[in-house]
Amino acid sequence: MKTQRFLILLVVFIMTISIVGCSSTAPKTSASVATSKSTTTKADSTQAATASAPAAKTKASTDDDILIGVSIWSSTDALGSQCKKIIDAAAKSLGVKTMYVDQGHVSEQVTASAETLAAAGCDGIMICNSSSAEMTSVINTCTENKIYVSQFFRVINEKTDPDEYALACKSPYYVGAVYEDEVANGFNLAQILCKKGCRKIGLEGWNAGDATYILREQGYKSGVEAWNKDHPDDKAVLLDVQYGGHTSDTGRTTAEAIISANPDIDALIVAGGGGGCLAGAMTAIDNLGLKEKIKVVSTDFVDNLGECLENGTIAAESGGHYCDPLFAFMMTYNAIKGNYPKLDNNFYKIQFPYLYVASPEDYAAYKQYFVDELPYTSEELTKMGTLGFDELAKTASNLSIEDVKTRHSK
Repeated sequence: MKTQRFLILLVVFIMTISIVGCSSTAPKTSASVATSKSTTTKADSTQAATASAPAAKTKASTDDDILIGVSIWSSTDALGSQCKKIIDAAAKSLGVKTMYVDQGHVSEQVTASAETLAAAGCDGIMICNSSSAEMTSVINTCTENKIYVSQFFRVINEKTDPDEYALACKSPYYVGAVYEDEVANGFNLAQILCKKGCRKIGLEGWNAGDATYILREQGYKSGVEAWNKDHPDDKAVLLDVQYGGHTSDTGRTTAEAIISANPDIDALIVAGGGGGCLAGAMTAIDNLGLKEKIKVVSTDFVDNLGECLENGTIAAESGGHYCDPLFAFMMTYNAIKGNYPKLDNNFYKIQFPYLYVASPEDYAAYKQYFVDELPYTSEELTKMGTLGFDELAKTASNLSIEDVKTRHSK
């Protein structure tokens, strides 16, 4: 057992050395690791070695001893940085440590991230995986190392992934998932475009096989189908998806290819992927002089969304869901504390609401309560750490611009 742990730590040390100086977005060969008390920065090899696993796993005696790992596609892009900001605020309020691994939604790096965080001595981890198939390895790693795991932006589907679902239900260390109604999200965005007069709609995804993208695509298709059923003489067409990855460069070249092959499109859905792909697609449309012609909708708010809505580059966007991982963090924290006992052949689930903005006025309200300030104060975050699961789920479902406005005006 000691030999096995030594080998794991050696792998962690080598992986950490290999990433120094590399980009944190969509890495090619290794995961990017960061650790600190509350706000995290890129770790060098000395920091990573210091965070290595103890000789024997024991339950953290105080909040100061708790280390929660975060496996995320990127902690630096538009959505990822927002997620990190709210997680770090929660960690600071509760007095616990965090450690980040950026895995780029590359399957082998997703599974390796769980091993890295387990070897680093985490008491629990939260993960945004790519495909549900990866969760077999992730759950087994956490179960073997006796550390709790929760998913964010993802949930294992009982019908489409029965083996992974059964494993999640069985494992005493799989806590649960926080996720959105992605089919409804896709449906609403497609309907917005149809109502704005768009009739030939391009589609840019990020990664083929991604669990969340698959659900959003179902929604886009059903939204267009519903429009066509109600308007048989004024039908819309949704083109086959082209994948643009997570970066601005790949997002731009993919959008250019879609437009080149379909010069008569009047709309483009950029499915999401953190914000980089959308930024690139908007650059492509602007460079081609088509921002007045091609309406864009997307998920995952970009930093300059207000400006984009003002100048018409974006017609509408869903987002504001960066608090989703906050609730996965709270679930993991409470499981570590012993407050959320394992459900009998089941796991905890929270469905988180999307916010939709389709005008500069919509965004102004969002910016005030979700950008200029966090939607939860330090006192509210501290209290959230004491909530039972039903209260926590209700708090999540209630989040909206009006909810924040009401709470913070008292």
